[in-house]
Amino acid sequence: MPALRGRGGSAPSDTPQHKVEVRRSARRHRTVTAYWNEDTLVVLIPARMTRAEEKHWVAEMERKLQRPGSRKAPPLKASDEALLARCALLAGKYLRSKALPASVRWVPPMRTRWASCTPVDATIRVSERLQQVPSWVLDYVLVHELAHLREPGHDAAFWELVNRYPKTERAIGYLEGLSAAAGWGISVEE
Repeated sequence: MPALRGRGGSAPSDTPQHKVEVRRSARRHRTVTAYWNEDTLVVLIPARMTRAEEKHWVAEMERKLQRPGSRKAPPLKASDEALLARCALLAGKYLRSKALPASVRWVPPMRTRWASCTPVDATIRVSERLQQVPSWVLDYVLVHELAHLREPGHDAAFWELVNRYPKTERAIGYLEGLSAAAGWGISVEE
């Protein structure tokens, strides 16, 4: 069995057939999920699991996903490359391709934000909390961060860019409701 890293992190490891990466999450309470990402089996488990439980679930997910036809592609939202491609599409559609990021990547959940942007190096980081939201909500967050590549603050010029996305108000309402229901205290305005 591959060696796996402790709470709150992830660790890749190798077996003769494939790599295994275990990701522990404090937000995950009972469920265990797994998917293939090319030749890597990614297993998502609760952070509180013991090493014995982890070992059991990794073996169980390997067995389950080794069945013929079980190698499904990971969700589109699981890939940094998919995020970057989505940003290029959204920038072309809503910002006349004048806000293209150098990189976009998923990051562990942020305490006070859904995403962040560093205009100096044109990088965008998106909270993994958004991997489960509808695509139109994720699109709003990406447009919001892309707009920061042109307008760093939250002034009228910034909001004029963001409001080109037709579901802006609806997505803000969704995110405010999600944050309130989960008790995260994340503001959409930041």
